[in-house]
Amino acid sequence: MPSRKSHERLTALLDPATTVLLTVECQQGVVGPDSALPELAAAARSSGALANIARLVAAAHESGVQVMHAVAESRPDGRGGNRNARLFHAAARLPVQQHTGSTAVRVAPPIEVADEDLVVRRLHGLSPLAGTDVDPLLRNLGCRTLLVTGVSANIAIPNAVFDAVNLGYTAVVPADAIAGVPAEYTPAMVRNTLALVATVTTTDAVLGAWKRPRIQGAAATPA
Repeated sequence: MPSRKSHERLTALLDPATTVLLTVECQQGVVGPDSALPELAAAARSSGALANIARLVAAAHESGVQVMHAVAESRPDGRGGNRNARLFHAAARLPVQQHTGSTAVRVAPPIEVADEDLVVRRLHGLSPLAGTDVDPLLRNLGCRTLLVTGVSANIAIPNAVFDAVNLGYTAVVPADAIAGVPAEYTPAMVRNTLALVATVTTTDAVLGAWKRPRIQGAAATPA
């Protein structure tokens, strides 16, 4: 169990007034049953990451934490999309395309999108922050801490964390709310890379930090 000091630090870091929960590419065409990337979708579900993201989103809604969903999509004609890496060429040949307006780019169950959530869509690149509306929206919201969840631990998640840190935000990553392939790659990425630049935690620890504090003096006992 985390120490009382670490719990207090995480609680302060995840102040609902200055925290935004970001879900990355948690869309039906990526993590849903008809995913263009079935291995990644299977990892997100079997690891419990997708269910944990849904838990975090629900708790954020209850706690007054702003939720933002970053969705990757493309135009049917491909205009504006990248062609400068093998990944983009491979994605263009997949049987399921993340076309604007299609079912593939809707946020996937069991994650629920509330009216107050912000959905930011990008047509290019590898990061949900670089060249998108995410950064100005975060600043307008008074965000100081960005809680990063989603897929994939291979590319989009580290991009999001690096960009957040470079832009001056404090990044927090619940390690059990991200997924990548192969499955063993995710903990290695967390341990050897993300832990160096972000606060790594768990879904349960975040949920605990967002619980309403007890009334002062109630059932208080000396330490």
